[in-house]
Amino acid sequence: MSKRVLGAVIVISMLAVVCPGQSFQDEEFGPVVRAYLGYLRNEQEVVDDRVSRHEVSPRYYRRNSNRIRALRQMAIKIARESQNDYLPELEAVAQDEFGLLFERPPQTQALKVGEVFRGTFRFLGTVRSTELFYIFARLDPYEQAELIEQAAKDRSLSQNPPETVKPASENSRPQ
Repeated sequence: MSKRVLGAVIVISMLAVVCPGQSFQDEEFGPVVRAYLGYLRNEQEVVDDRVSRHEVSPRYYRRNSNRIRALRQMAIKIARESQNDYLPELEAVAQDEFGLLFERPPQTQALKVGEVFRGTFRFLGTVRSTELFYIFARLDPYEQAELIEQAAKDRSLSQNPPETVKPASENSRPQ
């Protein structure tokens, strides 16, 4: 093997150790998904820097590192399943943080994937990243408008149900 090839193999191996499964894996995605994954990498660097300066507690560091990992896992799952270069705005919360998203938090046992809460968040599922995170997608304005329109139609139908027509046999009585 030439020295150049050997050098390239060593560099690639070192990158794989330093950035396991990140930069090479990101190549399968479009620019929007790659940008989001880059944003998460940057967020991790900020958290790493803050803990190295003793600006945050080890507990804060672990929670946020786990949250970033959970968001990354969900983003990759969505991108692969949809085969689309689009991600909704994602929120990852632990059970004790539900109050950050909801005034009256839903019961975690009752959560159903795809369910919409308060016309604002859609529950996507859970990700275990050392601890369990509940992942929600913030609905975009078009999705919110669609939900409002559908709710108005549903209310209208429940207030003014369509008239029922009796079968012909009931309308024509023998005289």
